[in-house]
Amino acid sequence: MAGINGFGTQFQHDVGGTFTTIAESTNISGPGLSREALDATTHQSPDMYMEFVGGLKDPGEVSVDVRYDPSLHDELIAHMDDNDPHTYRIVWPDTAQTTWTFPALMTGFEPEGPYDDLLAASLTFKVSGKPVLGTLPDEP
Repeated sequence: MAGINGFGTQFQHDVGGTFTTIAESTNISGPGLSREALDATTHQSPDMYMEFVGGLKDPGEVSVDVRYDPSLHDELIAHMDDNDPHTYRIVWPDTAQTTWTFPALMTGFEPEGPYDDLLAASLTFKVSGKPVLGTLPDEP
């Protein structure tokens, strides 16, 4: 299998029912889904092997790196003051245009201005609840 080129992945924010791409993203990672494993081992566990059952699931975080432009990105800083999650979506660049849609809280906004490179910022979002996997609707 040749794989899928990551170029074209989009991180979007739901603004009044319309998803808007967060501009100038250079790297999008996550959400990093994980799950607790609860120890169900007893003295009667077969062959002295530990046994586990599934516990709580953590939807993880999403990190987005951008070429920082205050005129494009500073409006997102207001999300740091919101106690309720906003809705975000990742659109993957596969042929089906697979989407992961989820509520999340912004937990980090870290701009940097190196003397020898472009302005950049790292944005961090804590996912709240189960991501919904889907695809973009076909355009007419």
